[in-house]
Amino acid sequence: MKRQLTQSVTFKSVSVAAILIPINCYWVIEMEVIRYSGHPVTISLFFNVIFSLFLLIGANRVLIRFCPAVALNQGELVIVYLMLSIASGITGHDMLEILVPMLGHAFRFATPENEWHELFLSDLPRWLTVSDSAVLQGYYEGESSLYVRNQLLGWMSPVLWWTTFLCVLIFGMLCINVLIRKRWIEQEKLSYPIIQLPLQMTATGHGGFFRNKIMWLGFGIAGGLAILNGFHFIFPIVPELRTRIRSFRIFTEKPWDAMGNIPISLYPFAIGLGFFIPLDLSFSCWFFFWFWRLMRVGGAAMGLQSLPRFPYMGEQASGGYIALCVIALWASRHHLIQVTRKAFSGATELDDTGEPMRYRTAVFGLIGVMAFLVLFCYYGGASIRMASAFFALYYAISIAITRMRAELGTPVHDLHYSGPDEILTRAFGTRRLGKGNLVMFSMFWFINRAYRSHPMPHQLEGFKIAERTQMNPRRIAFALMLAALLGSLAGFWALVDRGYRLGMETRAYRPSLSAFGIEPYRRLDRWLSSPTDTLAAETGFMGLGFLLTSVLMFFRMRFVWWPFHPAGFAISTSWGMRVTWSCLFMSWLIKWTLLRFGGIRLHRSAAPFFLGLILGEFTVGSLWTIIGIIVGIPTYGFWV
Repeated sequence: MKRQLTQSVTFKSVSVAAILIPINCYWVIEMEVIRYSGHPVTISLFFNVIFSLFLLIGANRVLIRFCPAVALNQGELVIVYLMLSIASGITGHDMLEILVPMLGHAFRFATPENEWHELFLSDLPRWLTVSDSAVLQGYYEGESSLYVRNQLLGWMSPVLWWTTFLCVLIFGMLCINVLIRKRWIEQEKLSYPIIQLPLQMTATGHGGFFRNKIMWLGFGIAGGLAILNGFHFIFPIVPELRTRIRSFRIFTEKPWDAMGNIPISLYPFAIGLGFFIPLDLSFSCWFFFWFWRLMRVGGAAMGLQSLPRFPYMGEQASGGYIALCVIALWASRHHLIQVTRKAFSGATELDDTGEPMRYRTAVFGLIGVMAFLVLFCYYGGASIRMASAFFALYYAISIAITRMRAELGTPVHDLHYSGPDEILTRAFGTRRLGKGNLVMFSMFWFINRAYRSHPMPHQLEGFKIAERTQMNPRRIAFALMLAALLGSLAGFWALVDRGYRLGMETRAYRPSLSAFGIEPYRRLDRWLSSPTDTLAAETGFMGLGFLLTSVLMFFRMRFVWWPFHPAGFAISTSWGMRVTWSCLFMSWLIKWTLLRFGGIRLHRSAAPFFLGLILGEFTVGSLWTIIGIIVGIPTYGFWV
């Protein structure tokens, strides 16, 4: 019997999301750029979106009671959640927050001393940057307005071109997700831990999530800690029960001092997220955190001066992510072969009527996306061959992140400074690549500096929620792409408007200049001033990371007792794992104990408590940031 599917992409749901997207984008910018506190999009589950959903559900409960005709159903609430997640990710820490400061930085700060005029300024694509000094003056000095003719025209070309680029890039992710959806959702039945909280929150049945006393216990503990620590931040006389990260220097003698500082944190939300991670992954995350520290000690003990960056953690992580992509695609190869046959000849029984789009549309859409991206790079000065390799690697990393989120629910996946730009320059050398390729690699710094706010996992998680809630998937693709467009435009508006009002050189927090704006050009300066050939050590360790991840997966598939997960090896090198390893250790220990002595029944009974930990800290933490923005004072940021 065919299931009755609900239509969730309605005028109501899209309208509510369209209203909330600019508000959330503005809020994200206030937290991450202006106040540099909170950083909601640096974790897998964005707390600004969960808080917005929490408020919306509260308002919806009132409508259900007094005006049920206009209330939102679960599917419509899910659409709002997904659209806000996509838009917030695009606006956030690893996308537009880096791109906008880049657009005019080289022209504003080029001097005779840094020789940027001679090195690369004339090679930067004018249609992708802001070069007019009069337009940039208001943005950097503030106390001005964006809404005058010259300012708007000065930003129009780069904003429209980059918005088009982002929408096409994200449409490519959507096409890939459509091709793998049936395999990763219906056949393999991956667990998708990240969706547990929004799925439970949006359920509209009686006696559900918000009536669970165990959930409210977790909410009260996490929220109470955030309230106490928030008051301590404002009034230091109030005692603190610290959950934020703190670093300790345990070893001071050689070679053990190579471990460096050991960070410890007890974020309730991270402990809550970790509870839903499979035991082998949470164990692997904290185990490999210590593994890398001991590798550094071993390198110091052996005196590896010829390998000063040993054990090359970033390079091994790059290889690990590529391996995870290859392994995931290889495991899905039979399905993908059928999809390809369906797209080109229709000679297969594979049914795509229940997909968000036909397989033929997805395949040819992906081909069109790659063609656009390569031409985009070509007109920016890059070669077709290098542009093709660049985006093939970018989508490979995107697939690996999406697979990790779908199967394991990793709370972080940043992969700093290890994207396709770094992979290709290490493997081929900057001398061989040439200036045009290096310039375009630098322009894509905003999507490759790190991958914390990546949109692709949210798309697939949306398809999973649609399957769980019996939503009609046909219009979901439209909603996700509309969110990408609205999020791009709202993010540009929030960032540029705040710049003209406050001044990026004066009142905005310094990383917009000292990191986001200058990093790609400082690196480009180094590439052009000191060209290199193939970096053998870095390339070798990328290969080693690929090999070790593959070996770990082989043993995991071969032996049931094997305790190490290859994804833990790949992500344990990251900034995010450094911050949260102790939280994952705590959640692993709790979960192992519950399963060992209480079994799966006790584990299920305890699950609402850990969802409450997440929701409680997210809710009170969000309120502190809102109070700070309204009152105009620094307030407690519960995360990093």
